[in-house]
Amino acid sequence: MKTLKLVPFALIALLSFNACSSDDNSQPVNEEEVITTITVTLTPEGGGTPVILTSRDLDGDGPDAPVITSTGSVLASTTYNGTVSLLNELTNPADNISLEVEEEGDEHQFFFSATGGLSGNFAYADEDVNGDPIGLAFKFTVSANPQSGNLSVILRHEPNKAGENVASGDITNAGGETDVQVVFPVTVQ
Repeated sequence: MKTLKLVPFALIALLSFNACSSDDNSQPVNEEEVITTITVTLTPEGGGTPVILTSRDLDGDGPDAPVITSTGSVLASTTYNGTVSLLNELTNPADNISLEVEEEGDEHQFFFSATGGLSGNFAYADEDVNGDPIGLAFKFTVSANPQSGNLSVILRHEPNKAGENVASGDITNAGGETDVQVVFPVTVQ
């Protein structure tokens, strides 16, 4: 009889023990970066005035459109050393997201394109630990007869860097998720 009285207590103890056991084998979650500001700086090789393109979206997914500014014009038949800077200006001081993208370079890649009359070639000038491109640094060679148009910049998270033509900047087979995408108007002088 005493044994039957102990069964409910044993059952409760067993259930309590199992409820407290830790089967948490999950990996830490790497939260997506908050990017409010992207700045692309194009500096002519051999010197000259840089062209600075900035997109600032301080309300994130809010109702306000990003504020896009551009200083300067690009020149035909000119090669520019390009850099991309990413900030989260919702924090004080602002977080430099470029450092995180560089640190996790094997999980990120920028893609560039010129459209609407603007034409030229892009080449990556940096790489991740596997020798694949990142795009925080790049070269943009403006064609001989360009017109004003647009420079599109897309940052992909976890792209397939081994995909066909992805290493040369073709986003078609990259996959992954878009962290940020901006289209900058660019004038040609």
